[in-house]
Amino acid sequence: MKFMCLIFFLSLSIMASAQSNFKATQIKFERVEKAYEEKWETLKKFLKADGFGHNFSMLINAYKAESKLEIWLKKDAEKKYRLFRTYDFCAHSGTLGPKVIEGDKQTPEGFYHINVFNPMSSFHLSLGINYPNNVDLTRTGKNRKTGGEIYIHGNCVTVGCIPLTDEKIKEVYVLAVEAKNNGQDKIPVNIFPFKMTDGNMKKYVAQFPTQAAFWINLQPGYLAFEKNRNLADIKEVGGKYLIR
Repeated sequence: MKFMCLIFFLSLSIMASAQSNFKATQIKFERVEKAYEEKWETLKKFLKADGFGHNFSMLINAYKAESKLEIWLKKDAEKKYRLFRTYDFCAHSGTLGPKVIEGDKQTPEGFYHINVFNPMSSFHLSLGINYPNNVDLTRTGKNRKTGGEIYIHGNCVTVGCIPLTDEKIKEVYVLAVEAKNNGQDKIPVNIFPFKMTDGNMKKYVAQFPTQAAFWINLQPGYLAFEKNRNLADIKEVGGKYLIR
C-alpha cells in the first residue's frame, strides 16, 4: 500500500514538473521568445492592475456574428472569471452555423478546449482546438469527413479558423502559455454563433431556421456563463450537449 502511494505521489510530482516546464520549452522557439519580449512586460502590468498576478486560469469565448474573441481570466482562489481582453477577428469564412464536413469553410460552433500549441505555425503562432468533438462527429455521420485543424492564429486569412493578426495572437499565445504553465490542463474555448440572448436567438433563427435545434442546445451554456461567470458542467451525450 505504501509503495502504491509512493508511486501515485511520484506521478503527480512528475506531472507538475512537466507542467511547470511548459513555458521553458515553448520559449525556446524564436517566435514565442519574441512574443514574450514584445508583449509580456506590458501584459504583466495590466494583469497586476486588474488583480490577476501571474497565477491564473484562462477561458476563451468567441462570437462569430460579432467577430469578437474574449479572454477571461481568474486567479486560482477565485470562483468566477473576469474579462481581461477582447480581440476582433480580422477575417471570416462561411456563414453562421456549425462546421459539418471537410471543405465547407465553416468555423465550428460548440464547446472545445485548446489541444495544440504551435510555435512554428504557417500563420505565425496558433492555438488548436479539439474539433471535431463527439457532437461534431455525430452531426457529420460515418460516411463523411469532418475536417479538422481548426486554430486561433495570426495572419489575416481563414478557411474556418479564427485569425487575429500576428500582433494579437502574440498576446493570446503568451497568456495561454502562462495559464498552462500554471497547471491548467485544458483551456476552454467556447465558440458561439452570436451572443445568445433571447433577442438574438429570435433574430438569427428567423434567418437560419435549420440551425434552431442546435442553437437551442448551445444557448444554456452561454446563459450559464453569463450568469455564473464560470464554465457550466458540459457533457457530450447522444450527439448533443448536456449542460448543467
